[in-house]
Amino acid sequence: MVPETLVRYSDSIEVRQPDEDELTEKIVASMAAVNRRAFDKYRHAVRDAHAKSHGVLKGELSVYENLAEPLRQGVFRSPRRYPVMIRLSTAPGDLRDDRISSPRGMAVKLLGVEGAKLLAGHESETTQDFLLVNMPVIPFGEVSTYWKMQQILEKHAEDPDLVKRLTGALARGANEALKLLGRPNSTLDGLSPANHHILGETFYSMAAIRYGDYVAKLCAAPLSEGVRALTGQEVDADENPSVLRDLVVDFFRMQSAEYEVRVQLCTDLEQMPVEDASIAWPESLSPYLAVGKITIPAQDAYSPVRRVYGDDRLSFNPWHCIAEHRPLGSIMRVRVKAYETSTRFRHAMNVQPVEEPRDISEMPD
Repeated sequence: MVPETLVRYSDSIEVRQPDEDELTEKIVASMAAVNRRAFDKYRHAVRDAHAKSHGVLKGELSVYENLAEPLRQGVFRSPRRYPVMIRLSTAPGDLRDDRISSPRGMAVKLLGVEGAKLLAGHESETTQDFLLVNMPVIPFGEVSTYWKMQQILEKHAEDPDLVKRLTGALARGANEALKLLGRPNSTLDGLSPANHHILGETFYSMAAIRYGDYVAKLCAAPLSEGVRALTGQEVDADENPSVLRDLVVDFFRMQSAEYEVRVQLCTDLEQMPVEDASIAWPESLSPYLAVGKITIPAQDAYSPVRRVYGDDRLSFNPWHCIAEHRPLGSIMRVRVKAYETSTRFRHAMNVQPVEEPRDISEMPD
């Protein structure tokens, strides 16, 4: 049931921090420095976040029929089908062992999306990105806290013990990670899962986005029996540092999967803020409501040509979107320049063009 009172989108919802531009420049410069170190390590450029992929998939998003008016917004305004490209990944900007608990990601690119895109230079593209992670919040959810975290990561990028402590803290509970920065937030305790099968996870936008006339967060939750059975299943890694890739490949070799796309509409900016993405929105105020379904057929999820396409050719950016799905909040505003800087560096160093797909067939099998 759609809540009776909803927050209407307006430009006044966002409130910039006084030092936001300065902090953004520092964060982007720090991330670029870490990115260059990773290139020197691998002699190959990787993403400064979600560097390690576990599967690159083709699928389809079907928008449900007969949605209530507040749910009929943006790409969900009418029942239709979009081809999608999906990349499953792990959060750090380094190729870590899968046996280290860490947030996992699902990046979804819709094809055939009409309307001008917000990202400069991409206005005429026909794709729309949604970036999701298996945590409902961003522990470092506003720009000043993120800067503190980024300084630690840059200083200790080659320190495996500190890095493992930080990523482990993220996996055990966001509050543990914030304690490392002197900013504990007990409301975040226990929000992040342990090291579970990636295909059984629910993936969230974490931060708020514009949802047409409203404000919302998104998630993609396991729907079909095969992936629902994997929810909460501990990863048995043994000695395999790439166990998640193997689990994804083995699953999609014979099976298909369905994930339901759901929307949580904002009803109260005090209890459901957009400027601090570390605060969970209470589902008691506004539950997640279904708006569509992602179907992923059986396929080769990580062939050599598909790995190269997903890791080196494809780019995902929360700002690669139509105006109706504009990212909101300071941490999302930082991501405009951060993602673009990382993308340019990665594509230049790997000698790959920066271009958006026009057809699902462009993803090789």
